[in-house]
Amino acid sequence: MNDKLPDHRRLGRELGLFGTDPLMGAGLPYWLPDGAVVRHTLEEYIRDAERRAGYRHVYSPALGKRELYEISGHWDHYRDDMYPPMRLGAEEVVLRPSLCPHHALIYRSRSRSHRELPLRIAELGAMHRAELSGVLGGLTRVRAIHLNDAHVFCTLDQAVAEARAALELIARAYADLGIEAVRHRLSLPGAGGKYVADPELWRRATGLLREVLAEAGVAYEEAEGEAAFYGPKIDVQIADPAGRESTLSTVQIDFHQPARFDLRYIGADGARHRPVMVHRSIIGSVERAVAHLVETHGGAFPAWLAPVQLTVLPVAEEQTGAAAALVREATALGLRAELAGPGEGTLGARIRAARLVPYQAVIGAREADAGLAAVRLRDGRRPGPLPAAGLLRRVAARVAGRGSGLWD
Repeated sequence: MNDKLPDHRRLGRELGLFGTDPLMGAGLPYWLPDGAVVRHTLEEYIRDAERRAGYRHVYSPALGKRELYEISGHWDHYRDDMYPPMRLGAEEVVLRPSLCPHHALIYRSRSRSHRELPLRIAELGAMHRAELSGVLGGLTRVRAIHLNDAHVFCTLDQAVAEARAALELIARAYADLGIEAVRHRLSLPGAGGKYVADPELWRRATGLLREVLAEAGVAYEEAEGEAAFYGPKIDVQIADPAGRESTLSTVQIDFHQPARFDLRYIGADGARHRPVMVHRSIIGSVERAVAHLVETHGGAFPAWLAPVQLTVLPVAEEQTGAAAALVREATALGLRAELAGPGEGTLGARIRAARLVPYQAVIGAREADAGLAAVRLRDGRRPGPLPAAGLLRRVAARVAGRGSGLWD
């Protein structure tokens, strides 16, 4: 590990975001309060973005019968990455390696009409993969994954538009989060038996994804051997500070699982038709997304994502009452605010300890008497004393806007 480069494992410990314990096991991190705030805020952000884009959210269990994954094809093509089955009486159940079979079952839980399509089902759900201990690391390679996943069931004519809309959602999320995509990759099958043996399936799906990329005006590179076992995919690649590349977001067009689960909808002609399944993940797994955000921002998260958004610092004990009142008002507005009182050290030491907090409000005798707060921004700027109520409104508006800037 190069200590000169931001590394989420080191920063995660220093910032109190997450940890591990041998009794929980390798690849199974726990989230500390500040890390849980970042994770929860990220989850709420993506759910809201999906809701605005027409997605409906569901919950599905992290277990399924072995038969489910035999139907989906995971058992034949992905078994080495799955945990072994657990016997429950006469049944065998498996920790799921993917959410798509569950969403296929939700789709087919009742008859569907063409009028319902596209049907967009989203879930931030747990899944498990039997990663070898040698490849585990921090939050980027874990055994329990919480995936921002969704599946769009649509007609063939709708598939390109839905996949392109997913790419646009990814771009907007990256802009809000301060993430940069280093390239887009069209991931294709390679040699070997790990892929579904259906040349026509691959030809059709690959052609549609190329059309998506062309319509979106996105430059891309093709990579053999990187496809999902059931179809090609668009991978959005990111890089860590050391230049190591990984996949964060994906868009896929799938003809395989609709056929395996015999999914149907009633068309305008009254006949039964097969839908297309568009898989897409906007931020990938929450674990990998947070790891990348920690390294990208060095712990100085955008204000809307920061574990603590405002620290209030009374200069002396006499101002503690006014400072505590400001914290209460900030909390009532939905801000994450904390008091750093004189008992925690000198004013200078407290300011340094809160260096990653986007906003600091210093209250001395003059400010307390006048209902003001001396504002300090994380980037070093000092807008000056402001009325406390006006400061809170301004910070709340910045946080609600989810931008990267701290001030005008």
